[in-house]
This record gives sequence, structure tokens and C-alpha cells, in this order.
Amino acid sequence: MLKEKREIKRERKREIILEAAAELFSNNNYHEVMMDDVAKSISVAKGTVYNYFASKEELYFTIMKTRMESLLTLLKQKIETEKSSIDSLRAFVVHLYMFMMKHRKFFLIYQRESLNKQNTFCEDLLSLEKQIKLMIIKIVSGGEEEGVFRKVDEEFIISLILGSVYGAVQRGINSSFSKDVVIKEKEVLFDFVLHALYSGFSNIRELPLKGKTIVITRTIEQSRESASALTNLGANVIIIPTLEIVPPADWNKFDSALSHPEKIDFIIFTSVHSVEMFSKRCREIGASLNYNRTKVVAVGSKTSSQCHKNNIYVSIVPEKFSAEGVIEALSKYYLKNKVVFIPRSAIGREELPKGLKDLGAVIKSVPVYNVSIPTRENLQHSLDILNSTNVDLFIFTSPSTFENFLQIADIKNPYQYFSKFDVAAIGPTTKDAIEAKKVKVKILPKEYTINGLINKIVEHYSNNKELV
Repeated sequence: MLKEKREIKRERKREIILEAAAELFSNNNYHEVMMDDVAKSISVAKGTVYNYFASKEELYFTIMKTRMESLLTLLKQKIETEKSSIDSLRAFVVHLYMFMMKHRKFFLIYQRESLNKQNTFCEDLLSLEKQIKLMIIKIVSGGEEEGVFRKVDEEFIISLILGSVYGAVQRGINSSFSKDVVIKEKEVLFDFVLHALYSGFSNIRELPLKGKTIVITRTIEQSRESASALTNLGANVIIIPTLEIVPPADWNKFDSALSHPEKIDFIIFTSVHSVEMFSKRCREIGASLNYNRTKVVAVGSKTSSQCHKNNIYVSIVPEKFSAEGVIEALSKYYLKNKVVFIPRSAIGREELPKGLKDLGAVIKSVPVYNVSIPTRENLQHSLDILNSTNVDLFIFTSPSTFENFLQIADIKNPYQYFSKFDVAAIGPTTKDAIEAKKVKVKILPKEYTINGLINKIVEHYSNNKELV
């Protein structure tokens, strides 16, 4: 009995460590989390953590492995007890959603790692994905035989079901859904999927990007959502991260500016990274601003959403997601001698500060992050995949992503290299940088966002199909 109690106590402690580690890994990159951090987060000695896990790698792998095994076991058990395909579908959708909502930190790690083809855990994640997809195919095939589900393309229905569930989970996490809301949401989610299978696909179209291989060159973190969207549209995605976001060389300028937050009239966030690094540093130094007094400008819906997550009230979202758009939006305000604080990249361009200075503003442009180039050695596996695959399209979202890719891939003649591929740029600044190297940009969105770019990519290839 005593031995049994000890085992139970040990298992509880192990679970506490796993939960704490999952929290840290979901909010930070793998290399940023130390065993010390895990120990401190649950107020135990570092040696206690090592009593359960021999290394950080083992701890991280255990989080993934145990949760994946639990998920598969749960889904199999729930589906096996159902007699009809509709009930099996409900069991799959509802329990996948509820599991991911319960283990939200695991979900965030899982989403990140499933898109990172370079990691050592990818094989296990792919195995999980394969088993989940086989479950979906089995359920839908059974429904087709029963005559309750329409016959649909397997890839399409897998993308629709998983995309719907994972999208609902992400929405629940972003909106901090309460338990009651989650319970209601699972029923809405199932109704949506069931309705789609029942009557939504009578005139099903082929996935617009099916058969296309697309290379994304953003950071791993930035690539997650866009890669997921492109995959759900049928594309095969290769991620070649050409950027790594790191803290600035020092925080002296930032700390000085935030020592008197009451003197700041406007803050302009131009990217999600600027919001994240600004918020993190403010927490570290205990700085806070009165957003009733200080007006916040967020460039783009993603940046605005990130502000919301960090409890930063946004006053202005320019119609045009560019320096020109910000200047145009702020030109409606009296800016003479107003202090405008711009937390941004250490290599940020000068159009925005200059334009606002011309309007009379006092500019405090301060680096809150720097951009470094990943080493070729760390990307060799991804580059090998790239070189052995028939690529259709490269996506570049900044001049840096293009220039860094040339360096990482050791491309001496950009014109010759890219002559075999389509190239997409997120906006005119990126387009100009690419075309300065004599490389033709074929796809440029009207809205300078990743969603606008994806829509333009779909439009481009849909039009080309019609011409064939």
C-alpha cells in the first residue's frame, strides 16, 4: 500500500513537471527554455526535475509522446463504442476538440512542431497525423457506404475536418473560452462538419493549390499559420526560415524611453514581433502605460490581435498596412512636438520615422528585436528537401527574407535560379528588392498581408488553370 501511494505521488509530480514544461515550451522556442526555468516555475530544485527526466530533450519528447499516445487512445476508445458513422464522426470531432482545449499548451507546441520539418520529433508527429487521418478516412468511408455522407475527395475532407477543429481550438485559446463556452462550441463545431458532409459538397471543386509546392521563408513562428492555410488549400509546403528573432544588443534606449511613459503620446507597432518583445520587456522592468492617454497604432490585423492578447488597447489600425498608411492615418492628428514611440527591428527602414518627423512629431525609434540569419548547417535538411523537390512558388515577405535566402542557399545568380519558379512578394518594398536582382515577381497582393497574399496566390493559380 505504501509503495502504491509513493508511485501515485511520483506520477502526480511527474505530471506537474510536464504541465509546467509544456507551459514554458508553448510560449518560448525550444532553445530558450532551460531545466532551471522548469524547476523555478513549480518551486522545486533543479535536481528534482532531473530525477524524472535526464535531459531537456527527454522532457520535451515526453510531453509530445505522452500527449500523442493519450489522444490516440482516447479517440480509438470513443470511436469504437459507436455504431453509426455519424456517431463516430461526432465522437472524433468532439473529443479531438475537447482534448486539445484541455491540453492547450500541448496543442500550441504540436501546431508549431508539426510544421517544422527540421526537428527531431517530426517523425512521431507525422505518425500521429497519419493515424488521425486514417481515422477520418475510415469514418467517412463508412458513412459513404451507409449512404449518409457524400463521396468526397479524401484530402479535401481531411483538411476540412482537421482545419475546422484546429481552427476552433485556436479561436478558443485566443478568446480564452470558459468551460461553458467550450461545451457549446463543440456542438457548433460538430454541426458544421456534419452539415458539410451531408450536403455541402454536391459541387465540390478541386483544392485550388493541389499539387503545388510552395516555399515559405519567414521565421518558424510566422510560418505556422500561413503554412497551415496553404496546406488546407492543397499545397505542399516547405519552410526555409531565413530569419531568427533575437533581443537587441542592449535595452538601454528602451528602458530610458519607458522610464517616463507619461511622455509618450503615440506608440506604433509595425509587427507582431514588436508587440511581443515590447510586452516582454515591459514585464521585465515593470513598466506600464496608460492607453487611455497614449494612442496605440497597430499596422495590420495580426499586429492588432497580438496587442489585444497583451492587453494593449489599439486606437488606430491604418487602412493601408504600410509606412505610407501609418503616415496618412496620423496626418489627421496634430503631431507637432508629440512624442511618437516606435519599437521595432534594429534594421527598420526610415520611411516611417522620416514621414512622421515631417509632420512635426518627436520620434523615439527604439530597437526591441534584431534579426539574425540561421546557419546553413541548421537548415541543411530543409535545403536538401528543397533541392530534391519540384518547387512551384517562393514566398518572400520582406527584403530580408529574400536577401537572406540568397545567402543561405548560396545563390550567385538570382536571375538564373528563380527563372524556373514563380515568385510572390507581400508588398511593393519586397517586390522592389527582389526585382533589383533582376528576378520577376509574378504575384503581388492588393492588401499587404499574408492573408491577402494567399488569396492572390489562389487567384493566380486558379486563373492559370482556366487558361490551360
